[in-house]
Amino acid sequence: MENASFQKELLKNQKGFSLIEILIALTLLAVAGTFVVGKFFENLHEGQVNSTKIQMSNLDARLKEFRRKCSFYPTTEQGLEALVTKPTGGRECKDYPANGFIEGEQVPKDPWDNDFIYESDGKTVNIYSYGPDGEAGGEGNDADIYLRASKGGAAAGGAEAGNEAPAE
Repeated sequence: MENASFQKELLKNQKGFSLIEILIALTLLAVAGTFVVGKFFENLHEGQVNSTKIQMSNLDARLKEFRRKCSFYPTTEQGLEALVTKPTGGRECKDYPANGFIEGEQVPKDPWDNDFIYESDGKTVNIYSYGPDGEAGGEGNDADIYLRASKGGAAAGGAEAGNEAPAE
């Protein structure tokens, strides 16, 4: 009997959280979540930019191998496709390997699934990506990413945004 009355008394004295306390706790969780999600997306973008720079460096290494075997870089018209299939127009590469310079049958794309932009006069090269927005120019997270800054104004945006990879 004493135990039953003790349990009733215990239930009467227990109090739950009020609606205001629950709303305050949920608001604090939402604010904290906003910071966490923001940091996550910032790190995701940074990872994509770093991945782009690594891919461009790898393409640059394949282009140097192309130049070593063929004595010239593929022209802008021949493009990066010259690393996969033997170019038919322009100068001919007599020592072009049967499997090309890149395994697989296509040139890799940037992390945003866009083609890399390739420019060359046969002696020098530059590779860049238009970044997440897929359009030339841009600022902040939408800045273009360059392997090397060119002397023209277009590359300056990428260099100023800190998206330039070290030059040779």
